[in-house]
Amino acid sequence: MQPELRHLRYLLAVAEHANFTRAAEELRIAQPTLSQQVKQLEKALGVLLLDRTGRTVRLTDAGEAYAGYARRALQDLAAGERAVLDVRDLSRGLLRLAATPTFTGYLTGPLVAAFHTRHPGITVEVRELTQDRVEAELLADRLDLGIAFQGDHLPGVEATALFTETLGLVVGPGHPFAGRTEPVPAEELNDHHLALLSRDFATRRHIDAYVSEHGVRPLIAVEANAVGALTEIVGRTSLATVLPDAVTRDHPRLTPVPLSPALPPRGVTLLRRAAGYRSAATRAFTELATRWEEGEGGQPIG
Repeated sequence: MQPELRHLRYLLAVAEHANFTRAAEELRIAQPTLSQQVKQLEKALGVLLLDRTGRTVRLTDAGEAYAGYARRALQDLAAGERAVLDVRDLSRGLLRLAATPTFTGYLTGPLVAAFHTRHPGITVEVRELTQDRVEAELLADRLDLGIAFQGDHLPGVEATALFTETLGLVVGPGHPFAGRTEPVPAEELNDHHLALLSRDFATRRHIDAYVSEHGVRPLIAVEANAVGALTEIVGRTSLATVLPDAVTRDHPRLTPVPLSPALPPRGVTLLRRAAGYRSAATRAFTELATRWEEGEGGQPIG
């Protein structure tokens, strides 16, 4: 017979009270049952744990040694139960999150900030990855969630729809289109230099498909692998770029300008591994992200 948790509790109760009767009262079991259970533990270990020869019951030397381990085991289990409760109530935990590059320009920061305000005890690891890397890391269980675009995903990756993203021309104060409210015909892009994301990214492929469809051949002056670099360059030069309209919310020097015809909108999704364990932190972030559009001014609700 292998010792069970109740055997440890019973032994420690008898040792604390030095009496079977008082220990049984505290444990709310019959005294004969308590005595039998302790004898079962002694039989399993092959040693006497209690000296019953005196007026009071006390631990033998073997009992003293074993009781120390029993106390620590019960303490560790209690700590484990508290840790589970802590994770459940989101006072502690870890969330591993990744997003494709355009989302770091307007979405990832506000969402993580809102999540941290709600759950400051949760550590959030944020990575910027291309969409194929996001899906691969999810399947390898190195990520909990990924923010990416709607489309065909790898087997084993499931998506939750968040909102629809619109893209357009984005210019700085030095561009001739700054302040323009009328849509710019697509063919006019032939006369302007652009700064775009590199061809590794889904946003650039989306733009390339658009210009190809409409027979446009803009002049690409700059290619960058970060949205932050593009917004800085466009804000300081006469170059234009194509980015989500939402990127301009936190950049007062940048202006969105509609194109005609408009670029096709894209669905934004939250990705996760279909068979993966969903922690409390993962569930909480998912709830926050899916309520994004309910927030005022495009900000996540708190």
